[in-house]
Amino acid sequence: MTFLTKGQRWSIVLHVLLLSVVMIFGTYAQAHATDFSIENIGGSIGLGTADLKQTVINIIQWVLGILALVAAVMIIYGGFVWLTAGGNEEQVTKAKSWIKNAVIGLIITLAAYSIAAYVTNAVGEITTQSTSSGASQ
Repeated sequence: MTFLTKGQRWSIVLHVLLLSVVMIFGTYAQAHATDFSIENIGGSIGLGTADLKQTVINIIQWVLGILALVAAVMIIYGGFVWLTAGGNEEQVTKAKSWIKNAVIGLIITLAAYSIAAYVTNAVGEITTQSTSSGASQ
């Protein structure tokens, strides 16, 4: 009487190994974290002295850059599938779907970047105006 299939057993083994690795690295990181404060973390990752607005802009640009990279990889994968389809209409349809979805994702990413740039500029102008008008009174 078998309760688990071979695939389920492998899945359990891989999950246990992954959990073990995460626990070992977590323990190692805790053992070496002597002073855990915002100032030390910010200084070690380069965010300690930056302006909050600039930090948010940098994070948004980084995330959107990663998303654009993912979209480019998806377009390349779709082109690869299309080139290796060998006349198989199902594979060509799959490749076109990958490329179409990647282009839509890229358009959304560029729109998000434009919106983020507009909002950060608008917020920067508002805060600059309120600071300068408050100082003149």
